[in-house]
Amino acid sequence: MNKSDNPGREIALLAHRGYAARYPENTREALGAAVNAGARNLEFDIQLSADKVPFLLHDKDFRRTAHLDATVFELGAEDVASIDVHEPARFGDEFLGVRAPRLADIVADLTGWPGVTAFVELKRQSIDHFGLDTVLDAVLPVLQPVLDQCVVISFRLDAVLAARERCGCRIGWALRSWSDENLRLAAELAPEYIFCNVEKLPAGSAPLPAGSWTWVVYEIVDPAEVQRLVARGVEMIETMAYAELAAGANLRATE
Repeated sequence: MNKSDNPGREIALLAHRGYAARYPENTREALGAAVNAGARNLEFDIQLSADKVPFLLHDKDFRRTAHLDATVFELGAEDVASIDVHEPARFGDEFLGVRAPRLADIVADLTGWPGVTAFVELKRQSIDHFGLDTVLDAVLPVLQPVLDQCVVISFRLDAVLAARERCGCRIGWALRSWSDENLRLAAELAPEYIFCNVEKLPAGSAPLPAGSWTWVVYEIVDPAEVQRLVARGVEMIETMAYAELAAGANLRATE
């Protein structure tokens, strides 16, 4: 039986960059708030500092999150850790003093959240800048203490395949485009998860191609859209508005 043939399955929610609708994204505050709201699946992004320390950052620069014209690649870890990433355009001064955490900080938090799964995205910009081996050398040893709680994800298929080869971790591939070739590669390489932007899905209501993977669709805030996606075989919904979607859709986050 394909996953899409099971009408009784539960839908899981994935907190996109933490509870990022309400807190600065990719921060301990956003991730902790998501867990406190009931999330059992967290997604966050990894970029490397100039001295190859992994930090939780989506962009390679700080213009959006700190109004600072600098890239993470030109700053050492101590400088990155001192930057206030309170997202003033969204939150004003509400979160003054919030900083970008090191990946090691979040690994420490995960040890206290044994029921939480972390989806750790290796960002393309860091891979392009430092090279894939350097990124894996920086990230995988830090994840090792909680590797059984982690899924390594990326838009770079070579990155997740290399991570799986190195440490046997679960992987998720984020599709840059919907194509027959990508679906063929998915069937051949069998990642545990496939991520897709809702805007890139084929039009209509036909079930998505079934496989050994779990379909994860983002960015969703409308409970009615959740139900349409469930009908198409989606089993995980990624959202920045974790608490609102969980309440509005009357869903329970599952592992």
